[in-house]
Amino acid sequence: MAASPEPEPGTLYEAVGGRPFFDRLARRFYEGVESDPVLRPLYPEDLSGPREHTAGFLAQYWGGGTAHYSDTRGHPRLRMRHAPFAIGAAEARAWYGHMEAAVRAEALPAEREDALLSYFASAAAHLVNVP
Repeated sequence: MAASPEPEPGTLYEAVGGRPFFDRLARRFYEGVESDPVLRPLYPEDLSGPREHTAGFLAQYWGGGTAHYSDTRGHPRLRMRHAPFAIGAAEARAWYGHMEAAVRAEALPAEREDALLSYFASAAAHLVNVP
């Protein structure tokens, strides 16, 4: 993960057009979450905070620099931040499904789409914390 406040040259962050891409991705993802009977109960009524945090985290993770997330929220600690929520296989599948739809809506070149989807599949599996 980036340890600088500035974008890293040659990263996926730059290749997809920077922060606007991640804002669109998070917006599309949370549009799916809004009406999802499995995921919606896990989120607060107002999804603007989670949407901003997700976009910022992803922008940082893919090379946009720490100003997008860690400079204000600290280390991501994804498992710790998600530990209070019961995340099982159904939640992971639903989460991945909405993220996959958000990624595919961008019609990215296959290499970039594959990189994102591979990461999201791994992240969904990593956050499962109940049988």
